[in-house]
Amino acid sequence: QVQLVESGGGLVQAGGSLRLSCAASGRTFSSDAMGWFRQAPGKDREFVAAISASGSVSNYQDSVKGRFAISRDNARDTVYLQMNSLKPEDTAVYYCAARRGRFPYKEENEYDYWGQGTQVTVSS
Repeated sequence: QVQLVESGGGLVQAGGSLRLSCAASGRTFSSDAMGWFRQAPGKDREFVAAISASGSVSNYQDSVKGRFAISRDNARDTVYLQMNSLKPEDTAVYYCAARRGRFPYKEENEYDYWGQGTQVTVSS
């Protein structure tokens, strides 16, 4: 069974930065595509970024392109989300997700395992 544990959330002022981490365990991490999603209050969960199993390909939601960067360290079984130039509209609970496969999948229903989420709050 895959277990995912997010960390790194917190309160930051607009324009600031945070780095989220997601530590995975339970099976071969380097065979899993990984994604980050977020859910703001009163809204559906949405795709943020995803990375292929090898780390060579990534996908981003348009609103975070140029500000967020997803990366992974397969030696540490960890995926990261570097978030720069944060805006109040980035406020949400951020979740990491995993699925077996090579590609950076963008759809929520393509992922099999989810973390518990970490809160990111951006003040104006």
